[in-house]
Amino acid sequence: MSTPIDTPLTLFWSPGACSFVPHVALCETGLKHDLVLAKVGHMTKEFEAINPKRRVPVLIMGSEVITEMAAVLTAIATAAPDSHIFGKTPLEKIRVYEWLNYLSTTAHGQAIAEIWRTERFTNNPEIYPQLRAKGYETMREIFAHIETKFKESNITEFAVGKSYTAADGFLSVLYLWTARFTEVTIDIDNDYPVYAAYVKKMLQRTAFIEARRIHKL
Repeated sequence: MSTPIDTPLTLFWSPGACSFVPHVALCETGLKHDLVLAKVGHMTKEFEAINPKRRVPVLIMGSEVITEMAAVLTAIATAAPDSHIFGKTPLEKIRVYEWLNYLSTTAHGQAIAEIWRTERFTNNPEIYPQLRAKGYETMREIFAHIETKFKESNITEFAVGKSYTAADGFLSVLYLWTARFTEVTIDIDNDYPVYAAYVKKMLQRTAFIEARRIHKL
């Protein structure tokens, strides 16, 4: 791979999907990039040729195709080392990955998928309601965990360290997704106030404002 910082970047994204997270990261770093729409549920043959897994985000870095959230965010961090979006110390980097892995698997891959992509878990539509209910239950557990961690660590502005990291993007999009829940209402502002206050501060950042405008999220 050529020197990343000099390599053209293209992000394949879908409105309101998890690709919001690397989009925010690109905006935070100031890296020049192109955006290509790859809407969930309407993937083209051209996109499938790029990523046979048919998932976003996908980052094209020169001739390299990079998939999976943690890998895409790591590539962005490599291209903008001075941005420190994976923290400024080895321990901070570890903590960022800790958040990303938890949110990618338990939150996004399990709970959110059970709610919005129920068909991935069963071929029997009759049990869709039970799976979605389990997804909402897991989301409440996740928000409770986040609230507890924030209280214990006295987190009010950034999830890791004293500046923006990739973990902040993922933690914030979970909050935004709850507004799209149709069967269950989760009152984050009242039930998880420390987390809610943190996200509201985060959403005031220029990178989030720009990404939300494009994602309509």
